[in-house]
Amino acid sequence: MASELFGHERGAFTGADRQHIGAFERADGGVLFLDEIGELPLDLQPQLLGALERRRFRRLGGQKEIEVDVQAVSATNRDLRSEVNEGTFRLDLYYRLAIVVLRLPALRERRADIPMLVEHFLRECGHEGPVAEIVPSRDHGVAHSAPLAGQCARACNCGGDGDGEAGEPAMKVIRQQQPASPWRRGRDGPAREARALILDDFERRYLKQLIETSKHNVSAAARQARMDRSYLLKLLQRHDLR
Repeated sequence: MASELFGHERGAFTGADRQHIGAFERADGGVLFLDEIGELPLDLQPQLLGALERRRFRRLGGQKEIEVDVQAVSATNRDLRSEVNEGTFRLDLYYRLAIVVLRLPALRERRADIPMLVEHFLRECGHEGPVAEIVPSRDHGVAHSAPLAGQCARACNCGGDGDGEAGEPAMKVIRQQQPASPWRRGRDGPAREARALILDDFERRYLKQLIETSKHNVSAAARQARMDRSYLLKLLQRHDLR
């Protein structure tokens, strides 16, 4: 961990066969993000505190002090005040880091965000169709069980259910039945028909994204697509997008 933060010189320890530039040095002039800061070993915390206060440090095995200009942003899911009381996190380091504290509310405190997040994670899993409905298995199931991204991955890949902590389905994603893709519908027919189906599908997808990106401003969409405005209107009407 010390090597990752501060770097090391060649020969600083067994296996150090070359010089390594640490995160502090790489972040000079910018921002250093320290994720899961609560996991930092107690014996390394004084070194981090010193680097933050003095804005200089030595690489492991090095003699020269290196000056840096770094802003530190840290994150943790632990209660660091409790860690301080238990003696597992230094009080001086805590106050050095906690100059500005931002708390991210738990998902159970912002349930209105769940449908949007579920749709986002399903898109990441490769689901392209619309999500008709999201049904938690109990009133607080989605917000209290396994991480939402993992539930969505299971729901996407295992037929619709994501398992909760106790093996109970925590979430059911009901998808609208989708028609077969243009490629599957046209692959057994004449080339002209298959080409028309695929081009029609491309047009619809492209136009839908185009008009959403331009906030339904047809003139702006036409400029973006480098297309005549009247022709774009005809295409939008053909695909029921206007």
